[in-house]
Amino acid sequence: MVYERKQYLDQLIKKKDNGRVKVITGLRRSGKSYLLFNLFRNNLMETGVREDQIIALALDEIDNAKYRNPFELNQYVKDQIKDKTKRYYIFLDEIQFVSTVPNPYVNDPDAKLTFIDVVLGLMKIPNADVYVTGSNSKMLSSDILTQFRDRGDEIKVYPLSYQEFYEHYDGDKRGAWRDYYTYGGMPLVWTLETHEERSRYLRDLFSRTYIKDVLERNKIKKDEETLEILLNVLASAVGSLTNPTKLSNTFDTERHISISPGTIDNYIGFFMNAYLIQKAERYDIKGRKYIKTPVKYYYSDPGLRNARLGFRQIEETHLMENVLYNDLIRRGYDVDVGVVEQHAVEPDGKKVRKQLEVDFVINRGDERCYIQSALSIDDPDKKAQEIASLIRIPDSFRKIVVVKDYMKPWRDENGIQYVGVEQFLLDEDFLSH
Repeated sequence: MVYERKQYLDQLIKKKDNGRVKVITGLRRSGKSYLLFNLFRNNLMETGVREDQIIALALDEIDNAKYRNPFELNQYVKDQIKDKTKRYYIFLDEIQFVSTVPNPYVNDPDAKLTFIDVVLGLMKIPNADVYVTGSNSKMLSSDILTQFRDRGDEIKVYPLSYQEFYEHYDGDKRGAWRDYYTYGGMPLVWTLETHEERSRYLRDLFSRTYIKDVLERNKIKKDEETLEILLNVLASAVGSLTNPTKLSNTFDTERHISISPGTIDNYIGFFMNAYLIQKAERYDIKGRKYIKTPVKYYYSDPGLRNARLGFRQIEETHLMENVLYNDLIRRGYDVDVGVVEQHAVEPDGKKVRKQLEVDFVINRGDERCYIQSALSIDDPDKKAQEIASLIRIPDSFRKIVVVKDYMKPWRDENGIQYVGVEQFLLDEDFLSH
């Protein structure tokens, strides 16, 4: 099964030979290596690039452990560039595996050399075009994209979108949505046939890859159990407002584990840096300001989220919200959780102030849209509840309710548009209509 990953391949083709380092980021096993080593490599060769002009190293493989030393890596790559008249394409996969080593040429114990020094050097070779992939956002964002400033381009790769998954879905298309929100979009999942195989693969990703990476990268030795529990708690709370203090109280009351809100905040940061978890801030729509806490956390892949909980909490309403959030982020939107204040009068005459939630406030340039995720609006009271926040937004930007059911998109008397979730996910241009 070959996924074209057209969104990302097109970006690489467009940025080829532009004099900048191309930094391909994203969750491990989401398809970055396949994109670079297979799809982009094939594209280069189809345009006349020869095999010996492509220098490729997968630094997470044990056979290439030697090149995790920046000196060895630098020497190896430069040794492959043998002809100054040819253009060379350098692929360095999982660059975060390269170690930081002392600089032996200066009398300063704090002087270090990293992969940054290697890549900066390679970029100065006039007949070389450099591509790196990595799975740690803090390191890559703070190091590469800061150090390179206007000399680095980031391409973010996500697990398979619903559209990519649907195009290759092998089975009755009526079951596609259920399978996607259950097992997610990690590409290798869909080479497996049974629930047991898919479940084992997703669980193993945590134990053998993600947890191990977080522990080693952040030098955490004793808190593996705490990290495991926190991942489960966040998985249970997908789509719910929370914060580190609330999570700390959950550890104390339900697990009898004392862990400070600050430590929990740090650990969540580690998960976010590994692209496992994403955070949506709250935004006061009328007041036009951000509300610091609480926030919402979403898993970067619904299958990984479900695997954390042993596939025991498959709540379609929360998973649908998670899938929509991921897809909006993939499409390049900034996504927040909206808040609209409502002033009301209780039956006893008491005035109250309520906060109504808009699932997503999305922005991209001068585009803005408000989106509500609703499993069903068949019941009039349920519909009124879902649109209560939307009709109180005092501007003319587009307002959409995405529902589970298949329907022909339509608008109500308030100008609110309704669309089925599969139609929304399959129509890449829906928000531009």
